[in-house]
Order: sequence, then structure tokens, then C-alpha cells
Amino acid sequence: MIFGVVLFHTTSMALKAEKALTAQGLAVRLIPTPRQLSSDCGFALRFDWAERSRVEEILEGARVETAGVHPLGE
Repeated sequence: MIFGVVLFHTTSMALKAEKALTAQGLAVRLIPTPRQLSSDCGFALRFDWAERSRVEEILEGARVETAGVHPLGE
């Protein structure tokens, strides 16, 4: 399975994103931001890459500011 990660500028946005996505039934997990990716926040949100468009749509609707969405790999 290929995962994706959402990066954030603040921890509060990471927590807001987790709440919004889990409320919609998506399986997500807060993880430390991967070293190869730069972020102002130490947390990233991992999700199934196949759900990328749904994740982005939900976050936009919830007014969650992100610092990027990236594939993480296997």
C-alpha cells in the first residue's frame, strides 16, 4: 500500500485535520514529519494515497491549512 502524508504549518491544523478526516470515516494517523520532507510542524498526517482527492476535498471543506500533500511510499 502506498501512503500519503499531509504536512502542516501548525500542530493545531494537524489536529483539526485528523478530527475532520476521522469524522468522515477515513483511516488516518498522526506521525512525526518524515525527515525527507520539510515542515514547520513536527506532525504529519498519514493516509491511504488512493484516498488523496477525498482527503484534499475534506480538508478544504473544513478550512484546514496545509503545507503540502506528498506520497510517502511503501
